[in-house]
Amino acid sequence: KMKEKRHIFAWDLLLSVALGQVLSLLICGIGLTSKYLSEDFHANTPVFQSFLNYILLFLVYTTTLAVRQGEENLLAILKRRWWKYMILGIIDIEANYLVVKAYQYTTLTSVQLLDCFVIPVVILLSWFFLLVRYKAVHFIGIVVCILGMGCMAGADVLVGRQQGAGDLLVLGGATLYGISNVCEEYIVRNLSRVEFLGMIGLFGSFFSGIQL
Repeated sequence: KMKEKRHIFAWDLLLSVALGQVLSLLICGIGLTSKYLSEDFHANTPVFQSFLNYILLFLVYTTTLAVRQGEENLLAILKRRWWKYMILGIIDIEANYLVVKAYQYTTLTSVQLLDCFVIPVVILLSWFFLLVRYKAVHFIGIVVCILGMGCMAGADVLVGRQQGAGDLLVLGGATLYGISNVCEEYIVRNLSRVEFLGMIGLFGSFFSGIQL
């Protein structure tokens, strides 16, 4: 039984790492295309890019909730927690907006590195609100992360790059991403993944449509 548990744990760990790498690749693709749009086409569409994502979530997951029966139905969820998902939806929208907007003011490398500020934000919020307890190695990782961001900002100053506004936009977006991610983890653990994605699709489409 111990061997079976270790085998399952090993596969779960490998799957988590693999999915994480796929996610990193997709995020990198978003960064490249966002930078390409802002530099080569002078496109100023940070809200529109996110709006399409929310529409897709709405079409798939919000409609799934709409056809469900009982307490997991869309209307039943809205009656109980509509204002919480409204706030979460706005936070998620502005997080996407700030980071995509930053590509107009700073380099792709700066955005990708400074976006790692989401890690200490998530760990701090998870400690206080999800009651997750971390080991010393996790805090060492946070220190390395922050040092890396500091080195990146210092390098920009040394070479005379005037991109402070872009760096601040990334840090603001990363902070909001951290809040959104912690809320997402709580909802997925205690409620359901479909409910989270459906509600984000609903409120994300509505408020990003207004902002657009």
